[in-house]
Amino acid sequence: MKFISWNVNGLRACVKKGFEDFFNEIDADIFCLQETKLQEGQIDFEPEGYNAYWNYAEKKGYSGTAVFSKQEPVSVRYGMGIEEHDHEGRVITLEFPDFYFTTVYTPNSKQQLERLEYRCRWEDDFRAFLKELDKEKPVVVCGDLNVAHKEIDLKNPKTNHHNAGFTDEERGKFTELLEAGFTDSFRHLYPDREQIYSWWSYRFHAREKNAGWRIDYFVISDRIADRINEASIHTEVMGSDHCPVELDIDIS
Repeated sequence: MKFISWNVNGLRACVKKGFEDFFNEIDADIFCLQETKLQEGQIDFEPEGYNAYWNYAEKKGYSGTAVFSKQEPVSVRYGMGIEEHDHEGRVITLEFPDFYFTTVYTPNSKQQLERLEYRCRWEDDFRAFLKELDKEKPVVVCGDLNVAHKEIDLKNPKTNHHNAGFTDEERGKFTELLEAGFTDSFRHLYPDREQIYSWWSYRFHAREKNAGWRIDYFVISDRIADRINEASIHTEVMGSDHCPVELDIDIS
C-alpha cells in the first residue's frame, strides 16, 4: 500500500499551487493532510474514488487534519477522546481489518516555548493512545510531529538547540515513542542519509539553501518494519513550507 502525508499549511492556498496535480499523480491508497486551516464547507475537494474524513479545529483558520482513503475503513475515530486535546482537530484514526492508520498534527511548542509543558502532556497521552491501538493490531501513524529527532534531522542543530522542535524534552518524547515499540520508517531504511528535510522556513531563502528540518514522519509498529518497501520524502514538491512524505509497505 502507498501512503502519503503532507502538511499543506492551508489547503485552500495549496490547491492554488498544484496540490490536485500531485494528489492525482501519486495515486495513493491513503492520502492525509495536516494544517488544513478549514471549516466545513470552505472548500470543494471531493476526489473521486476516495472516502474523505475531516477533523476541524474549533478555532477558525487553524490546525485541522484530513484523510482520503480508497478503502472504506471499519471505523473512524476523531481525536484521542481526551477533552484537553480534542478541540484543535489534530488526530484522525482509521481502523482497517489488518491495521490502524492515524494521522496527527502535533502541537508546536511555540516561541519562548510557551506551550512546551502542554506539548509534553500531549506527547505522553498520544503515546499511550497509540500503545492501546497497538495492542489490537499494528499501527501506522504519520504527520507533522513537530520535532527533529537527531542532529542529522536538521541543517543547523547547534544554533537551534533548545528552540521549539529541537528541545531536549521534545526529542526525548520521540525517543520514548520509539522505545514503546515503534519505528521511524525513513531512518529504518536510511540511518545515515543527510540533508533530507521535510520543512523549511519561509524566511532567509531557507528552501533554496536547503536549510531545513525533517519533522514529518511515518512511524509504524516495530513488528511490521520488515514489510517496508520504501520511505520517501518528496523534496521536489512545492506548494507548502512542508513537502509530502511517503510510505510504501506490504500491510494488507
